[in-house]
Amino acid sequence: MPPSYLQPAALCPGVDSQALFNKSIIGLTCALAVCGLAFSSMVNAKTVQVTSPDTHISISLTDDNGRPEYQVQFNGNTVINPSKLGLVFQQLGEFGSEFTIKHVTHNSVDQTWQQPWGERENVRDHYNQIVATFSNGKADFDIEFKAFNDGIGFRYLVPKQAGLNSTPKLDITDELTEFAIPNPQLTTAWWIPGRGWNRYEYLYRTTTLDKIDRAHTPMTFKTADGIHLSIHEAALTDYAAMVLNQGRDGTLRADLTPWSDGIRVKTQPGFSTPWRTIQIAKDAPGLLNSDLILNLNEPNKLGNVSWVQPGKYVGIWWGMHLNENTWGSGPKHGATTNETKRYMDFAAQYGFDGVLVEGWNEGWDGSWFDNGDVFSFTKAYPDFDIDAISQYGKSKGVRLIGHHETSGSVTNYRNQMGDAYDLYKKHGVTQVKTGYVADGGDIKRIDETGIVRHEWHDGQFMVNEYLHSVTEAAKRGISINTHEPIKDTGLRRTYPNWIAREGARGQEYNAWGSPPNNPEHTAILPYTRMLAGPMDFTPGIFNLAPQGLNAENRVQTTLTKQLALYVVLYSPIQMAADLPRNYVQRLDAFQFIQDVPTDWSESIALAGDIGDYVVFARKQRGEQDWYLGALTDENARKFSIKLDFLTAGKRYEAQIYRDGKNADWLTNPYDYVIETKMVSANDTLPLSLAPSGGTAIRFKAL
Repeated sequence: MPPSYLQPAALCPGVDSQALFNKSIIGLTCALAVCGLAFSSMVNAKTVQVTSPDTHISISLTDDNGRPEYQVQFNGNTVINPSKLGLVFQQLGEFGSEFTIKHVTHNSVDQTWQQPWGERENVRDHYNQIVATFSNGKADFDIEFKAFNDGIGFRYLVPKQAGLNSTPKLDITDELTEFAIPNPQLTTAWWIPGRGWNRYEYLYRTTTLDKIDRAHTPMTFKTADGIHLSIHEAALTDYAAMVLNQGRDGTLRADLTPWSDGIRVKTQPGFSTPWRTIQIAKDAPGLLNSDLILNLNEPNKLGNVSWVQPGKYVGIWWGMHLNENTWGSGPKHGATTNETKRYMDFAAQYGFDGVLVEGWNEGWDGSWFDNGDVFSFTKAYPDFDIDAISQYGKSKGVRLIGHHETSGSVTNYRNQMGDAYDLYKKHGVTQVKTGYVADGGDIKRIDETGIVRHEWHDGQFMVNEYLHSVTEAAKRGISINTHEPIKDTGLRRTYPNWIAREGARGQEYNAWGSPPNNPEHTAILPYTRMLAGPMDFTPGIFNLAPQGLNAENRVQTTLTKQLALYVVLYSPIQMAADLPRNYVQRLDAFQFIQDVPTDWSESIALAGDIGDYVVFARKQRGEQDWYLGALTDENARKFSIKLDFLTAGKRYEAQIYRDGKNADWLTNPYDYVIETKMVSANDTLPLSLAPSGGTAIRFKAL
């Protein structure tokens, strides 16, 4: 809404000034003129606008209240009320109040760039842009807005300038950015707690917006008008992550994660912040088809990245979560030479390109959660012969996938990182899974004076530490899959070897979590966490209830929903997470996991509602085959999907893996049907999903 003195009632009775305001500032000027009001009283105030290329999204940026504020509309509906902007520095005070627009530049861009791997091969980057310089006569800063058809992004830039020459050090103590959402009591929000002990690993809450507390991003909303929004950030480097705090109902404010000394961000003139992003769509699938986050990141900085290889792997992993094996040494040690060779044999037989091995290095004995300082990343346990394993894998065409668990002791890891990556490079390891298991706020670093400090996983220090591991790995041709990570903000575009992350509750919670992941969890993830980028969820469990159907710790899905996850939850590296023996018992269903690729030329969200269900279709990169994944929450669903995404004029064999007539995650999760049908782009396919069920389809081009 415009400021109160510019609202329709304050302008002129009988004139639809609100409609004119929604269209343009010129319209507002005309409304004032029609009412006989003088414009000179606001002659010093400036308001600038930028619209998306399709004109559905409109941003107004103003200094009308003697400070920067912005407002966003979508199809004529206000989705962000006037909201404050600005930064606060320890040395300089507030960059906001008493700053007004000095000048503005405009730009438009329409270009297409290519991903080396991803959900789609070609990404269109199409936006209109304004950069407004704000000044208080002593110092300047810029606010840059980009309006895309799928949302907006904005950021702050503080250039080097004469007025700041005496303050080479800048400490940010607050960011004033607000997102004021209309009608919070009628707006539904899907969110997880921000800056809590369990990092990002919470079950999602579904509440009205006025009921949220501090929340992580991406945070997704459905307004009273049915408009879908998700607030997040892009290109998070050398800055603190943003969580959202609620002030007055519906007014969400950026809350930057602090250093151990309380400072939010330590910087200097000449910096820019991450992009604050708002994805906007008329429906839930519209959010899933957005490329906004990627487009707000810089292009690839690594050059030729042909060595970054998407693929599928198996691993010595699930057995530890089920307590069949241990990470530490002893009679149940999982990471042994013989066990790794056995997994490599299985991988070679069924077409997997790698074997992940956790627990191979010294330091796991005892309480590994608490003893991160004793981890060695170059010394193997005696029963793990990395030389022999590497040679064996090479003979089988299966690579060893590395693993480094830090337990949050990041100084210990950094001190060994170069040698550790060199060791892996020597043995042909091209992917490493890193772990940072520690409570939120309990990352352990040793500062330059030797004092132990404790930091947050998403503070500025760790933002830089995670990126350091990625760039060091890139020097050796190694890709990184970060667990317990900083949240994804699209940096895979800039550093394509950052191939995947965790950053939400994954499959392992079904083995020991209390409670485990509920049926709606994977029907919420696509619309929240997955908007940020790929997730290493580790799908594909076939023994869904190893302790019995009535046990708390079990997988709350049908078997075919586990297959659907390979299409719905995107990752360029996918794990067949279960034990090999469980796949051998159901080789007919296992065929889908063998067939499904992990690299796509196109991805389309076809249908869905947040927390209820989702349907994705993806086309295999370099091939003509399409794949479809559909899953639902605890409710059974029947609906039909048009197959018009298939290539017109071609025939396909639809290889369908679906829930059986009596399937139910709670009582009968193993009831499934595998069938084939001949289809084309002209057909419509009915889908029937059991409670917490799913359907997975390969459309094989003929």
